[in-house]
Parts: sequence; C-alpha cells; structure tokens
Amino acid sequence: MKKFSTKILTEAAVMIALSIVLGRFKIFEMPQGGSITLGQMIPLLFFAIRHGAGYGIVVGAVYGVLDMLLGGYIYTPIQAILDYPLAFGLLGLAGCFSKQIVSEGKSFYVPVAVIVGVLGRFICHVLSGYIFFAEYAEGSGHGPLMYSVIYNGTFLGVEAVIAFVIILILAKNVLLYGLDKSR
Repeated sequence: MKKFSTKILTEAAVMIALSIVLGRFKIFEMPQGGSITLGQMIPLLFFAIRHGAGYGIVVGAVYGVLDMLLGGYIYTPIQAILDYPLAFGLLGLAGCFSKQIVSEGKSFYVPVAVIVGVLGRFICHVLSGYIFFAEYAEGSGHGPLMYSVIYNGTFLGVEAVIAFVIILILAKNVLLYGLDKSR
C-alpha cells in the first residue's frame, strides 16, 4: 500500500461520510444489535474495489471506529474491536480483487470481491456473538455458535444482498467503464 494521496484521502473521506449517512437509515433493527440499512457497506466496498485491500481495510476500520463512537454497543473492549474496526476493516478484503476488476475489467470478480469482504465482516460478528453474547442462545434451541451464525446471518445476509446488487450496477456503469485508471 502506497501512502494516501490527496485524491485517495478525499475519496476515502467522502465514502466514510456516505457510509455513515446510509447507516443511519435503518430499515430494520435487530433486538441485540445489528440492522438492515440503506446500504452502509456499499461505499466501503466500492472504495476497496477501486483502490485495493490495503486502503480498503484502513478506510473500513476508520469507519468502524466512527460508527462505534456514534452509537455503537460496547460490552467489552475486545468485543468493540471485533464488532466495529475489525469487522468493517475486513470489508476492505474486497480490494483483493481490485486489479482484476479495475485494471483488467473482469466483471466476474465483482461478486467474488463483495462476498469476500462481507464474509470477513460476518466472521467478526459471529465470533463476537459466540464469545460475548452466548447467553442469548439459551432457549433458542441452538448452541451459542449456531445462534450467532443465524442471528448475524439474518441482518448481514440482507445487507449483503443490497450491497451485492448495487455494487454490480456500479460495476457495470462505473468500475469497469467510467474510471480514470491513472488514480
């Protein structure tokens, strides 16, 4: 990862701000945290795909810290790190496919990038749920791990579909055909 240029830093700030705004419009909120939004992950995934995993992870982590400060649920410091900077930072893994998508124009990698990024976030939330919120599994008929997978999969699955569809539209119209490749 090279140093942040003014252009990339500006784009990062805009994408973080857009994610914050989209994250405030909640379609559905889960009882113990997590929600379906108007697409808070989309700008972060888009940025990572455009600029690579290194930049994407940093920008996602910064967003995670800001999201936590703007009303996150903090149970323990480790849980806070798992659910916010680490989870949103791992959305940046979508940038692992930046070269194939942006430089080579291979649209096949767009869905793979989105899935990999969202899967990184999902794993963090599942671990946090399993480690710190196991008591909610009692009476559910599932063990703590399966409960965490189901609980987090419920809202994150819908969020992923929203992001997936919008990123595919953006990929066709912006990522593959409308970018200045000189960055």
